[in-house]
Amino acid sequence: MPAYITLFNWTEQGVKNVKDTAERALAARAAWEAAGGRFIGIWWTFGQYDGVVVHEAPDDETANRLLMATALQGNIRTTTLRAFGEEDIERVLQGLP
Repeated sequence: MPAYITLFNWTEQGVKNVKDTAERALAARAAWEAAGGRFIGIWWTFGQYDGVVVHEAPDDETANRLLMATALQGNIRTTTLRAFGEEDIERVLQGLP
């Protein structure tokens, strides 16, 4: 299943609702699992980003839809990276000339 690393920052609304962040994370986890995905982990951080999520989805379209649904709530802005594990990158490398 494709893997993703999502970096997030709270919006002004998200800062005002910071006490609900763990509850929102549980709701996001449930949404990803209902769509056939999986939350591998979520970490709240300090520095350039307020948090990091590592998750999987059945495909890029599903991941995009779930990320857009999260954005619609208005609490975070995200930057998402498509991640390639060891087996994934081996398949990519096999296709090189």
